Amino acid sequence: MLLTLSITNFAIIDRLEVEFGTGFNVLTGETGAGKSIVMDALGLLLGDRANPELIRAGCEEATVEALFDLAGRSDLQAVIDEAGFPAGDDLILRRVVSRAGRSRAYINGSLATLTQLQPLTEQLVAVCGQHEHQALMGREAHLPLVDIFGGHGELSEEYRQRFAAWRATGEHLARLAEAERERARRLDLLRYQAREIAEAQLRPGEEEELAAERLLLQNAERLAAAANNGYETLYAADGAVCAALGRLAGELEGLAGIDPELGQLGETLRQSLYTLEDVATQLRSHLNRIGCEPGRQEEVEERLALLTALKRKYGASIAEILEQQGAIGAELDELEHAEETRAVLEAELAGQLKDLLDAGRRLGAARRDAGTRLGAAMQRELADLSMAGARFELQLTELPEPGPTGLERGEFLLAPNRGEALLPLARIASGGELSRILLALKRITPGSEQVPTLVFDEVDAGIGGATATAVGNKLRAVSHHAQVLCVTHLPQVAAGADRHFLVVKREADGRTITGIERLDGEARVLEMARMLGGAQVTERTLAHARELIGAPARA
Repeated sequence: MLLTLSITNFAIIDRLEVEFGTGFNVLTGETGAGKSIVMDALGLLLGDRANPELIRAGCEEATVEALFDLAGRSDLQAVIDEAGFPAGDDLILRRVVSRAGRSRAYINGSLATLTQLQPLTEQLVAVCGQHEHQALMGREAHLPLVDIFGGHGELSEEYRQRFAAWRATGEHLARLAEAERERARRLDLLRYQAREIAEAQLRPGEEEELAAERLLLQNAERLAAAANNGYETLYAADGAVCAALGRLAGELEGLAGIDPELGQLGETLRQSLYTLEDVATQLRSHLNRIGCEPGRQEEVEERLALLTALKRKYGASIAEILEQQGAIGAELDELEHAEETRAVLEAELAGQLKDLLDAGRRLGAARRDAGTRLGAAMQRELADLSMAGARFELQLTELPEPGPTGLERGEFLLAPNRGEALLPLARIASGGELSRILLALKRITPGSEQVPTLVFDEVDAGIGGATATAVGNKLRAVSHHAQVLCVTHLPQVAAGADRHFLVVKREADGRTITGIERLDGEARVLEMARMLGGAQVTERTLAHARELIGAPARA
């Protein structure tokens, strides 16, 4: 949801900041006050082309910034995170245009490109009324709307799952056919690879053990010298430590009858002597093992070289090589039994196609029924929106083969006026008509809009009276499912707003500036009266304004 929009040095806007809320937000103001400028600034933030001519005279750059609330929208947070930007409950977008024509975009304070900004803003805000933002005009969006209207969630999900399985089996068969064309060469290669890995008799952890052994072998002389020195010093040399300690222990033990304490110390020393003799024995054994296998270091080096060569071919570690060995074995088995595998896959593919076509026909029948009902509902909605003679239909065209979303392509057709031919929505030229069509679609398919903020511009073009009231009611209904921002000149539309903003133009220090004020209470009544009666605000128009917005009369 859009929380705050800030605009600086843009056209005749010096500094403007507006805080929007949930539900239905309207912007009103006299002609020329700057409502379209606010929309142009929002368009710039959403990724429109930067135009240096829109920078306020005397300034070097213009800035548009917006704060969005993404709480509860983990999907959008994931999109931001995957793009490499900081993600959280708040999102700040900023666009800066310089007098030189360069523009910069920022996502949560980090510099971004337009190719990063635009896909994100398309999921945040949909502008209804300007052709460049008409995502719903593309026919790829039409069938999902029909499925939402008809409640086809389970049918469409079943079809998607069956299509995914059918396509996966088809791709498997294609890979097998490609492999069979090179079967002999591939078999030779796989057999060589399997034999090479098998003959190596790899063992998990072996490389680490060999590296440790190589370290010992490379330092064998130092290790032998240390072990020999220790053995000689402790036990074998003249005046060895153990011999001296043995004599001292015997002397102290011999005095135990005279001084028990010395005798106890002699026993303690005797125990230490046993420990040192054990160390000496182990040092001698270790000395005998070091270098006792001639050529062992060469064997270790050769083995490590073999492992290095295998890693270059099959994986970064023995574990990865063994994993690759399994994959090679599976492919070998498949190629050696290619005919049997192909027969199984072909039978499986045929069964999957039968199931897919069955699911597709059921989904198509449901879509045809829903399309008829949706067309009738749209014609009723459009009649309320001053398009009483309009015809709206869903055209289903059978595809040559099953597609990801069904057996048919769907497209909405519209004849805006009685007697005219049905045409695709994309060929409807009027911005006002497009806005009203979108409003009607959103009205009859609540929950279809995943974009949290909808901006309606030109939705009230060429209408008034009861039609204007109907537009206001439908906008309010849509605002129960998404935040709605609407630029309007009709009091009947503005009457249902949760928040009402006035765009005003005034002079300051000899220059014209545009600002926005939030209207409440009597200020809102006065603006509604102006919209009703123009420059002449009378007690009658004030009373009518209060009646429209449900405000109490002044005492």
